Amino acid sequence: MRKIYLVGFMGCGKSAIGRQLSYVLRMPFYDMDKEIVRQQGMPIPEILEKYGEEHFRNLETEFLRNFRDEACIIATGGGVAMRPENREIMRRTGLVFFLDAPFEDIYNRIKNDKNRPIAQRSTKKELERLFYYRRKFYKRAAHIRVFTHNRTIRQVVNYMAFQVNRLKGE
Repeated sequence: MRKIYLVGFMGCGKSAIGRQLSYVLRMPFYDMDKEIVRQQGMPIPEILEKYGEEHFRNLETEFLRNFRDEACIIATGGGVAMRPENREIMRRTGLVFFLDAPFEDIYNRIKNDKNRPIAQRSTKKELERLFYYRRKFYKRAAHIRVFTHNRTIRQVVNYMAFQVNRLKGE
């Protein structure tokens, strides 16, 4: 497998887990949102304000199509799995893990995060609706679903590394 993709709702731990998994598997780690910000030279809220959500979603698809042809770990943005084309690209080019965390865990992590504009401008109920709406797309994208509730980052990473090595036949 060339790439390992992490999908899930904002705040589920994709970046934190991806960084640790990178260390354990000795593979480079990339955060899709950070890479898009670097490529575009502006923060995501500015991209959304200037060009709209459709343009941003196109940037995500373009990223999946063209980002480095190397074995690496990619933490995707929370909305990436909603597009059928994105799910197909990820499933074809790598192994997709869905980091499945309960809404309450996620809400407690994101409710005061100033770097998550959607969390700041949405009510808890709106975020919960979005969470449950997106879950079905994460499930469709995933090869492996990883339950994170009551597990440490280390436990989640060890489980994921075990699965990767098992699939590689090691």
